[in-house]
Amino acid sequence: MLVPRSLIPAALLVAGCLTGGPVGAAPDIHQGHDPHQSHGAEGDPALRAAAAQAVTWQRPGTANPESWVHFKVLGINDFHGQLEPRTLFGRPVGGAAVLAAYLQAAAAEAPRDALLVHAGDHVGASPPVSALLQDEPSISFLNLLTNRHCSYRFKLHPLCNVVGTLGNHEFDEGSGELLRLLEGGNHQDGPFQEDPWRGARYPTVNANVVWADSGEPLLPPSVVKRVRGLPVAIIGAVLKETPTIVTPAGVAGLEFLDEADAINAEVERLRRQGVEAIIVSIHQGTRQSPSSDDPTPVGPVVLDGAIGEIVRRLDDAVDLVVSGHAHSYTNALVENDNGTPILVTQAFSASTAYGDIDLALDPRSRDIVYKSARILTTWADEGPGLAPDAEVAALVADAADTVAPLVERVVGVAATDITRAATPAGESALGNLIADAQRAAMGTDIALMNPGGIRDDILAGEVTWGELFSVQPFGNDLVRMTLSGEQLIALLNQQWAGQPFARIMKPSGLSYSWHENDPATLADNQVDPVSILVNGTPLNPIASYSVTVNSFMAGGGDNFSVLTEGTDLVIGPVDLDALIVHIENLPQPFDAAPEGRISVAP
Repeated sequence: MLVPRSLIPAALLVAGCLTGGPVGAAPDIHQGHDPHQSHGAEGDPALRAAAAQAVTWQRPGTANPESWVHFKVLGINDFHGQLEPRTLFGRPVGGAAVLAAYLQAAAAEAPRDALLVHAGDHVGASPPVSALLQDEPSISFLNLLTNRHCSYRFKLHPLCNVVGTLGNHEFDEGSGELLRLLEGGNHQDGPFQEDPWRGARYPTVNANVVWADSGEPLLPPSVVKRVRGLPVAIIGAVLKETPTIVTPAGVAGLEFLDEADAINAEVERLRRQGVEAIIVSIHQGTRQSPSSDDPTPVGPVVLDGAIGEIVRRLDDAVDLVVSGHAHSYTNALVENDNGTPILVTQAFSASTAYGDIDLALDPRSRDIVYKSARILTTWADEGPGLAPDAEVAALVADAADTVAPLVERVVGVAATDITRAATPAGESALGNLIADAQRAAMGTDIALMNPGGIRDDILAGEVTWGELFSVQPFGNDLVRMTLSGEQLIALLNQQWAGQPFARIMKPSGLSYSWHENDPATLADNQVDPVSILVNGTPLNPIASYSVTVNSFMAGGGDNFSVLTEGTDLVIGPVDLDALIVHIENLPQPFDAAPEGRISVAP
């Protein structure tokens, strides 16, 4: 049964002293990345324990600490509409009401003030309880945490306690819907829980996204808060590669500037106004893991990946970077190119943790002279988690009741777990199932699915609409196109060439082997053209083949630029609808498994 489009929002019809360890490069988390394949973004109990160790720095030579003004920053990132609790390592964790309880308990411990800062992807790629209501409940959740100084009309109030940042998923539906969600106005499929929808009561800041035609910023680059009268600025930024990981229509008319350049320009402007204490909230990050040889080394840590380069280039005035995007943790002092230590944090994802950051201002210099951070997991079976916030819980319950009739419908029965876990060659059981569904829906020779568009696993037993939505939450249309055999070879090679990490598409109707020439140099890996079979027949470079991909890929997403050359385009059903129909038509209970569609050549 196809889900009526009237039931689905438009969004779904179109992403000191230091304790810590070495930090490695991290793949991005978005439609073009499968976190399940990248050594566990959620971490494990040991990683969570390491994240909770305090990282502390105090400016050398500082005196009179009794005069310092202490306050907290509570950092969250990549909430992704995770309103309901989850299970992690067999324990209940997170959910908006539990997270709220932890944040409020931490704020109550602050001797002066506490600021809540989110580092992007607060919405998008969300479970149905948020996404089917256009992610408005996730904004309402933060609205419930605002203080009396926050308001819909004056978001930049210096005493408002909540600040947001843009992530790549805030652009999933384009700037128009982004601004509606933040500024107010009923969605065409609304109203949902609030009528009229008034938007966010808190500011969202960004310094590196501007309108392409005018160069004017999409949102305020920063906001200046007052902590006992002392100014503290928060500058926002999002990864400059956002246009490569969001559907092109989502970023139409916008330009994404270099993160460090944009941040430093805003720092210079703020310092001219007398602001010395500066926090950056950026949707970019990495994964940190403790060394097995020395899990608690003392000294600065070097961050790899894009975030490391950004931090190294930041102005000396930046004191703290609240990061995100990698769905893991970071808690480290990182020196910039001038040797200035900058505290960098990231608090896993999806409501399962927060950064508990203590800062102190020297009233004379008006600068931050002390900083300490821990990344704490929001367990629901201990501490503040035993008393979830009642008002937030009521909001979530109302949202869940609203979407229940659709979400709870049983679509089929899975014989076993069908997961994203990939073989060494890059094939997965769930990828095969989804690609088969898309090829069947469009009647093509081949279907190819990007791994990052597969966001969850299918567990054995009854499979509901809501579970399948969690697997494919982006609501991309399927697109049929024609490619030549030569173009298909080039497309398969783009799984490595020009990529920050290997993006192995999940095929149906296609099998092949690829050569791993140099694991350290992705561009050297390539498909073996002779091995390519289309439905059992060797690929003919000069023949034409019908191919199904999703609309994100068809627009060149994930750097698959060959797909923009396809001809004879036909738009089909939403990817989720195709998967539902395919599963309903399978013998029950259904199953899927790796079949050797992809292999690594000896």
